[in-house]
Amino acid sequence: MSRELTRLYGALAVDTDERVLPAPDRVRRRADRRARQRAAMGALAVAALVAGTVAGAQLVLAAGPDAEPAPATPTDSPSPSATPTPPSPLPSHTSPAPSARTPEAPPKTSARPPDPGPTSIPDRAFFTLAAANDTGIGDHFIPGPVLPALCGARPGEAGTVTRRARSVPFKLTGTPKGYVPDGSYRHSITVYRPGRADDALAELREAVRDCPEQPVPDTSGVTQRQRLLGDTGYGDESVLFETRTLSRDVNGDPTGGDEVHLVRAIRSGDVVTVVWEQGWEGTSTERARFDADSRRAVEAIRRWLA
Repeated sequence: MSRELTRLYGALAVDTDERVLPAPDRVRRRADRRARQRAAMGALAVAALVAGTVAGAQLVLAAGPDAEPAPATPTDSPSPSATPTPPSPLPSHTSPAPSARTPEAPPKTSARPPDPGPTSIPDRAFFTLAAANDTGIGDHFIPGPVLPALCGARPGEAGTVTRRARSVPFKLTGTPKGYVPDGSYRHSITVYRPGRADDALAELREAVRDCPEQPVPDTSGVTQRQRLLGDTGYGDESVLFETRTLSRDVNGDPTGGDEVHLVRAIRSGDVVTVVWEQGWEGTSTERARFDADSRRAVEAIRRWLA
């Protein structure tokens, strides 16, 4: 062995002899303390991680799905406050809860009240005789009954607004002017309140049915009979009936046969026109002439109300 190596071994031995090795139990206690320190540090790190995760989740839930992440706070400039303030959530895009609505007022309607109808009847509402039937005497607006007597009934009197009536003598075609008329009309027009004109016709039908026969006033033993006849094609509706008595001469003696007169009530809306043929000195109604003049009466009412 060389001198240098021997010198080095000697120095090592001197140094080793001066150091005393620790006892085994002391070595174990030192190792256990270091292990406990490492375990405590690991538990602290896990707890810090869990606390950070929970705080972050709470911030995200409070901010809502549409919130933007808050900017990171620099570590070199901490906030003076010990507790950080979470960012305010952005406005939500969901619709606000509906508030109580004020009841809406009912819509205004422009409907006007029903038309009460005419309140006066002009002369043009009455029909004009055909030239061949004009006697030249003219018509006369005079008061008087507009229907024959029907056992005291007064059909159609309720609900009237206004009424006018006239007497119209006429002649048959071929009868020269200046001769005695062949018949006469008692022609009337009555305006009713809305909805009452059809009641007037219903009352007239009932009155005729309830009065099939009655004595003629101011006569001795003279009887008048009434009966309804079928009728269509005049206005909105119509009622046609006849009155029938025994024919008599100027002395009141029977001449055989019957004197027959026709009465037609025609409704056009709330207006009723009555054409009552009364004859002239014992004449009877000619049906064709009566029907033609009834149509003239309907047409005059139509032009007036148009």
